[in-house]
Amino acid sequence: MSSTAAKPPIVLIHGMWMTPLSWEHWVSHYTDRGHRVLAPAWPGLDAEPEQLRRDPTPLRGIGITDVVDHYDRIIRGLDQPPIIIGHSFGGLYTQLLLDRGLGAAGVALAMGAPKGVLRLPYSTLRAAWPALRNPANLNKETPLTPKQFHWCFTNALSRDDSDAVYNRYYIPGSARPFFQAGLANFNPKAVTRVDYRNPARPPLLIATGTEDRISPPSVNRAALKKQRQAPSVTEYREFPGRSHFPGQDGWEELADVFLNWGIEHGSAGVAAPVQAGEKTSTAPA
Repeated sequence: MSSTAAKPPIVLIHGMWMTPLSWEHWVSHYTDRGHRVLAPAWPGLDAEPEQLRRDPTPLRGIGITDVVDHYDRIIRGLDQPPIIIGHSFGGLYTQLLLDRGLGAAGVALAMGAPKGVLRLPYSTLRAAWPALRNPANLNKETPLTPKQFHWCFTNALSRDDSDAVYNRYYIPGSARPFFQAGLANFNPKAVTRVDYRNPARPPLLIATGTEDRISPPSVNRAALKKQRQAPSVTEYREFPGRSHFPGQDGWEELADVFLNWGIEHGSAGVAAPVQAGEKTSTAPA
């Protein structure tokens, strides 16, 4: 683009077991390229990871609609539609925001799947099992041990490197979104439902790593088939050797692919976002 002012803002949405700190290098990378970058926390999760590990109270009871509505308000307050990049559950939230007509373009990285995606590999279920194994966990936090974190989140790293990631970025998860997403295909009013034929949905890029155990390629390809029912651009990228952790070495390649894709497809123009008050939340679970 010809000027800094014309460059679209970027909104980064973190995933489960993380805070916006997980985007720290991405924020600098995009800022250095002249973009305004926002990486807001989920509601109540704007504390340091160490503090949230010590006191996980803010995690209890957080639901998907709470988080999506939070980002909805932030995006509507911007001067121009942003490129939205979401990781893990943030990738699910990105799709829900695009379904509302928000954003110039969106990237769902290692996404959580919307309602209608039936593919459920063993590794995905195993990663979510600490939350789903007990219905009494619904409004509680869901911790992972360093060993569990290494298996499902950083399996392409050495155990020492994984422990370093864990110590810097990890926070317990919130159980409610796991139940809402995990039971969505049995719930006609699921909060994760999207209109796969939505003509106002901005362009969407779905991406994951070949070694991702939480969101493996099979899940993302299944979502791709659903999302391609919309008339807007819908594409897929797969990155060899990458696990679920978005800060794994080589993250710069992903960051540049996503930015260039968002600029290319977002600049072509999309349908106007829905007005405030329209489709700003979904039915409760």
